Amino acid sequence: MNLDPQIPEGPIADKWDNHRFSSKLVNPANKRKYRIIVVGSGLAGGAAAATLGELGYQVDCFCYQDTPRRAHSIAAQGGINAAKNYQNDGDSIHRLFYDTVKGGDFRSREANVYRLAQNSTNIIDQCVAQGVPFAREYGGLLANRSFGGAQVSRTFYARGQTGQQLLLGAYSALSRQIASGQVQMHTRHEMLDLVTVDGHAKGIITRNLVSGSTDAWTADAVLICTGGYGNVYYLSTNAAGCNVTATYRAHRRGAGFANPCFTQIHPTCIPVAGDHQSKLTLMSESLRNDGRVWVPLDGKNCDKNPNDIAEELRDYFLERKYPSFGNLAPRDISSRSAKEACDESRGVGPGGRGVYLDFADSISRLGESAIRERYGNLFQMYERITGEDAYKRPMRIYPAIHYTMGGLWVDYNLQSTVPGCFVLGEANFSDHGANRLGASALMQGLSDGYFVIPYTVGNYLASTGAGTISPDGPEVKEVLESVKERTSQLLSISGKKSARSYHKQLGQIMWEYAGMARNATGLQKAIGEIQDLRDHFQNNLLVPGTGDRLNVELERAGRVRDFIDFGELLCRDALERNESCGGHFREEYQTKEGEATRDDENFAHAAVWEYKGEGKTPVRHKEELQYENVKLAVRSYK
Repeated sequence: MNLDPQIPEGPIADKWDNHRFSSKLVNPANKRKYRIIVVGSGLAGGAAAATLGELGYQVDCFCYQDTPRRAHSIAAQGGINAAKNYQNDGDSIHRLFYDTVKGGDFRSREANVYRLAQNSTNIIDQCVAQGVPFAREYGGLLANRSFGGAQVSRTFYARGQTGQQLLLGAYSALSRQIASGQVQMHTRHEMLDLVTVDGHAKGIITRNLVSGSTDAWTADAVLICTGGYGNVYYLSTNAAGCNVTATYRAHRRGAGFANPCFTQIHPTCIPVAGDHQSKLTLMSESLRNDGRVWVPLDGKNCDKNPNDIAEELRDYFLERKYPSFGNLAPRDISSRSAKEACDESRGVGPGGRGVYLDFADSISRLGESAIRERYGNLFQMYERITGEDAYKRPMRIYPAIHYTMGGLWVDYNLQSTVPGCFVLGEANFSDHGANRLGASALMQGLSDGYFVIPYTVGNYLASTGAGTISPDGPEVKEVLESVKERTSQLLSISGKKSARSYHKQLGQIMWEYAGMARNATGLQKAIGEIQDLRDHFQNNLLVPGTGDRLNVELERAGRVRDFIDFGELLCRDALERNESCGGHFREEYQTKEGEATRDDENFAHAAVWEYKGEGKTPVRHKEELQYENVKLAVRSYK
């Protein structure tokens, strides 16, 4: 497997400008000859489809929702980062670059991160031009705030949910191109496989989720923008439909999968309420700007009304452990600290799985109206779900699976190890490292879609020339038949257990052995249990109905099958990475204070897995990470 990252020469601040200048261009009149498939319509996919359509390419955009507006990005609450330095508090492109590399525990690719920081300032301008209603100060200037892992205010936000407003901006640009005929939108279509011809990506196979038909689509390039794989844990903050199928199927067709063990656990989620849940509710990280996190010093006080626990009997553990950052410590550290407090029998709420996020000090200092102005919608949502008034009683929060930093390996051009197959947004691996700073996911999706892919896909197309193949070609028919065969196999098992029940079992295995803390014994056990689960799935699955019409259970079964296979890959990756870094915390590798211990000598690389076939052990490859602009250091937020 060739893992050439294609990083341009020269100083880091000049790499992207030089690369754009040296990239080949496609004549505007010739762009009409090229067809590009975009899978996914979130921030990355929607932005890419809109931009490429505007440039003149013929674009086919696919999503499994009933409208591109319903992409998971719409649920992102907190904000989007950009190094504008409006407050003159010391921010810069270089500081955003450094904070991102440090926040990712020095496991990201420098060049990609710097480009992201560069593009961040353009993203805000682009979104303002699209009418995104960012929050503004009294004088009319854009307002921003700080998020975990940074001591500057660089997070721009919109009232309600920032992701919703940004997605509406991308959606309006996409709708314009749909209306002009440049983009053909295919809703309720799910990608089930990737078509390659002579090693190049040339199309996809989809299932029409309404009619049940399985169809082939061909193009000159394929862009996969389908988000992350957090739902392998069953319970996560992701929309219930988010899955791994598109990226995992591309992996089976030759695309390397990098760092699947890098999963992020968000510290401010509403705790699990019972076995009936299929998803967890995220609370914006912005709450940590004004809320203070604490648990009782003595576990005997956990059942008391928190307002009756005296100040001297409280442990503000983040402020105690990380005085410089306090409640703004990064997500991985904050989540792990909450788990440790609960493991010490100091957790609050049902099952002792929760810590307090307390706004009493802020309300006393600023007044309830100011807090209501900042976070009113979040407090409202919390009360509707829990029945508790957070203005009068501290919120209960607990970490939950949120974001995945692993994904299909891509080079500097966002191209996977399969030429012509590009991967954008959360679906790729590279920009965040082992942990993601809050508000950087939206930044990466829009950077990839608006500002990177138009140049890099153009360079690929100009280098290879137009060559769309026929949907009736032999290579296409072969993949199409294999998809139909897999569908028939799922329908023919005729067992007694639903796909959802298998998904829940898988989630329990993943959370227990590959969640916030992992160890070699547990990971080996998890691999064995997943293999047993796969065997049981293949013999006892029940999918009612047929494959030639709407069948929600069939959709779910296909996704769960891929989650099972992928879950094993994630555990293998975690087992092979003998260090702790970011969202990957191996219990064997920690300091006396419980902090992560990296092994830079042996693991300063991206681990890229190559699929070798059904039932065969995948092969692990390395991309060594070069650090020329930052010094590898023990990450400290104290």
